[in-house]
Amino acid sequence: MNKIYYLASCDTCRKIIKSLPKDHNLVFHDIKQNPITVEELEEMRELSGNYEALFSRKAQLYKSRDLKNKSLTEEDFKNLILEHYTFLSRPVFIIDGKIYIGNSQQNMLQVLKVLNSL
Repeated sequence: MNKIYYLASCDTCRKIIKSLPKDHNLVFHDIKQNPITVEELEEMRELSGNYEALFSRKAQLYKSRDLKNKSLTEEDFKNLILEHYTFLSRPVFIIDGKIYIGNSQQNMLQVLKVLNSL
């Protein structure tokens, strides 16, 4: 099952979703309305290699908690992502067993290429 984890209130996520091909067959998962589970996060970690790759340093809470001055472990990254949805770098696509994390131009070009080839 191909999936996108996103935040409905995020302008960037909405823009990306609008740009997707019409017949993409993605299951949409709004992480604010439906928080990610431990199992879903574990699947993402398996595909990405670690929790840090899934972690967003752009989150307001990252700045307000002064986390950049703390030495975070993999367990910290996992717990922070599960604690609050803004710590997940988004969007996260899982397509045909591969993961695509974040909204960089290069990442989005890969996602569009894969979706157009399905």
